[in-house]
Amino acid sequence: MAWQNKNLTPLGREIKSKLIDKNMTQRELAQTLGITPQYITKILSGSRSGERYLPRIGEILGINIWEYAA
Repeated sequence: MAWQNKNLTPLGREIKSKLIDKNMTQRELAQTLGITPQYITKILSGSRSGERYLPRIGEILGINIWEYAA
C-alpha cells in the first residue's frame, strides 16, 4: 500500500493522513461530500483539482487547505 502514497500530492498525503487519524475512509468522506470515492482518489492524486470540495474537506478533516494552494 505504501506505493500508492507515492502517487499522492502533498495535499493528498495530508488528507489521507487526517482520514487515518479520524478513522474515516475515503468512501465515507465521499459520501459526506456527495461525490464518488473515485473522485476523492483523483483529488488525492492531483488529476482533479477538487476545488469545489476542498473547503469542505478542510472543514471536515481540520486541514488548512490554503497551505497547499499552488
